Amino acid sequence: MTHGSISDKLFEKVNIIILSVVLILVLYPLLFVLSASISNPYLVIRGEVWLLPKGITFQAYVRVFRDSAIFTSFLNTVLYTSTGTLINLAMTTMGAYPLSRPNLPGRKSIMLLILMTMFFSGGLIPTYMVVKSLGLINTYWAMVLPGAVSVFNLIVMRTFFEQIPNELHEAAVIDGSSQIHTLIRIILPLSVPILAVMTLFYGVHHWNSFFNGLIYLSDRKKYPLQLIIREILIQSQMQEMMELADESAAQQQLMGESIKYALIIVTSVPVLLLYPLLQRYFVQGMMIGAIKG
Repeated sequence: MTHGSISDKLFEKVNIIILSVVLILVLYPLLFVLSASISNPYLVIRGEVWLLPKGITFQAYVRVFRDSAIFTSFLNTVLYTSTGTLINLAMTTMGAYPLSRPNLPGRKSIMLLILMTMFFSGGLIPTYMVVKSLGLINTYWAMVLPGAVSVFNLIVMRTFFEQIPNELHEAAVIDGSSQIHTLIRIILPLSVPILAVMTLFYGVHHWNSFFNGLIYLSDRKKYPLQLIIREILIQSQMQEMMELADESAAQQQLMGESIKYALIIVTSVPVLLLYPLLQRYFVQGMMIGAIKG
């Protein structure tokens, strides 16, 4: 056995050990939350639930799906995520494609102005004033229009478009194809990997977003799910700080603990289901879009 093969096997074993530790560190919190959400809340608070559920009960999930505020906020989040992601993809594509064309007049100057927004911004108050002046306060559009384009994602998509052979564009021009027709019929079908990556990035951002709702929304019927979860977590912390006067209050706190874990699972499942569907495009899209060669 050569020295090189021994080193390779040692390196492989060390890699397996490190990745196994990382896998445990990543999976354990999720498994614990799942077990806590279906366990007896009294046992969870006492610290008796470490990995597997004890005293299995699904009352927390029953309460979650029966709560009209939670159900409404869940539908709101689905609406914000789907609408916002479509807007993001459309805006990012329409910005990245022209910037990827070398014959665009003033391309470098436009790109420089776009890059400056990554380092300098107006801040929270000017942004709020702009949103207010547009009449978006306390509307659904306040959750999807501000920040409709991510500069980082725009650059990644532009770089991806630059990798597409220029001969395809020339052939389309010879055939009399317009720029819009070329983008829709030729470029986008070749850009499925980067579109999948952008869908995942923007979708996860919208699904987990609560700050815009906290600033721009005052009607609870328009709250996203993350904002409702924030309220429940704050209420749970306040109850822990107060002395419980009777048994009913104690029961409410116990149920609130289970509901907290159940809500975390409910909000995590859609993202966990989305990633496997896009995973085969994810690495390819990131590598091609991030490296220009």
